[in-house]
Amino acid sequence: MRIREWKDLLADVSEQSVDPSSWRAVAGDRSGGIGEDLYLAHPRAGVYLLKTYAKNPYRVEGCGTKVARRVDEEIDAYLPTDEPGSRFAVRTPPTDESHAETVSNRLQTVVETHADAPTTPQDFFDDVMEALESPAFGPMAYDQFDRPDALDGLSEQFEEAESVLNAELDELVEADEVDRGFM
Repeated sequence: MRIREWKDLLADVSEQSVDPSSWRAVAGDRSGGIGEDLYLAHPRAGVYLLKTYAKNPYRVEGCGTKVARRVDEEIDAYLPTDEPGSRFAVRTPPTDESHAETVSNRLQTVVETHADAPTTPQDFFDDVMEALESPAFGPMAYDQFDRPDALDGLSEQFEEAESVLNAELDELVEADEVDRGFM
């Protein structure tokens, strides 16, 4: 298991050559200590586990690892479906001014189209993410005050990775001298 900075793992997710709308996520409070846990999963790209905490209002620190090469039936049972609910997305910035203008024009077209036609919030979200060229987006099981049951189930599936990453995150918190995280 290779532990890396959480931003490096998100860069890996962004660089995957897979359908961006097939990603799913589960996130919530960390089971022990400050911070949050996030599982990102894609049938072909695998499963990533990230553990983060807010060092201050402007800076998030954390670590993570890839915990599975693919999503099997046991893992899939804990991942959200495409039913209405929370959504997540990973963004990448435009490469230059011309690209930013192209993306902006596409986004404007999507907003105008959805304003004039009957649509669902999920369809609007998907179309906006495609216009923004999001490399990963989809449904998410999330609880900002607790842990979703699915998060506990995934933690049990990847018990060894959880233990190693918890220790690594605790070291980061201690080195940053942040006792409770930023609230």
